[in-house]
Amino acid sequence: MFRFISQRLAMSIPTLLLISLMVFAIIRLVPGDPALLMLGDMADAHSLEVARASLGLDQPLPMQFLIWFKAVLSGDLGHSITTNEAVLPLILDRFQVSAGIVLVSVLLAALIAVPAGLLAAWKQDSALDFGVVSTATLLLSIPSFWLGLLLLYAFGIKLGWLPVVGYVSFGQAPWQALSFIVLPIVTLTLVELGAITRMARASAIEVLRLEYITHARAKGLSERAVLWRHALRNSFAPTLTLIGLILGNLLSGIAVLETVFTLPGIGRLMVDAIYARDYPVLQGCLLLVTFVYVLVNLLVDLLYPLFDPRVKL
Repeated sequence: MFRFISQRLAMSIPTLLLISLMVFAIIRLVPGDPALLMLGDMADAHSLEVARASLGLDQPLPMQFLIWFKAVLSGDLGHSITTNEAVLPLILDRFQVSAGIVLVSVLLAALIAVPAGLLAAWKQDSALDFGVVSTATLLLSIPSFWLGLLLLYAFGIKLGWLPVVGYVSFGQAPWQALSFIVLPIVTLTLVELGAITRMARASAIEVLRLEYITHARAKGLSERAVLWRHALRNSFAPTLTLIGLILGNLLSGIAVLETVFTLPGIGRLMVDAIYARDYPVLQGCLLLVTFVYVLVNLLVDLLYPLFDPRVKL
């Protein structure tokens, strides 16, 4: 186990280095001068030169990358150009909001979708199967922002059950904070239900056709035991992979929903940094999302043997 984890971490290091280089290069290709953004249009030439020197912009690009990467390794992602806040505490604070919503949403979606897909595979070509597949296809076809707006209109404006705008942290008022994240969680859960259900159904159909399932039934095992003890465990690996990909994609692409629900998450922070050309914040967000994506894939690899005994570490 330790050797496997070490190998996977070693394989992740070149990926992180390459992505760090790409992030650095992409940010440098964006038009605009960070020193000019900091000082304003009325700054004189001397002040601009001093600001560029303090930011390391007067150095060659390779030297700029080495200085920046050395600071990243020490945990210093710089300071925001617009607010002068330290970047690392800022993005970690915003990431907590996004991560909490995404993790709960994906967990709920998996708890609903996996049994639904398994039952649809068991009753293939029946009315239950048709209903599950139709519902999953419908949910896949609905854009997340549109579904979010519909839920806001229904439960926020028409019924008045939940707040429409704003956010409160759990540290300030837990119950009030819960009311602000109910709709985003429901929206993400419904959006991801379709993909996970279809994957779980397809994997279960393939497994239910194998000979060991026929042998289990011939031994007199009940259908419940066949489904949950044999079919689910061996068909869950592809679904687990999809769940890992969904987690990574949501953490990096939740900006639209955070804009719809006015949530101060990592996605909203990235969008604001792009508009403000706040390069340190944007670089920090991209690096954090990349690191989380690699970590999620590592955790998925480690969980494989728990569900598929054919996979050995």
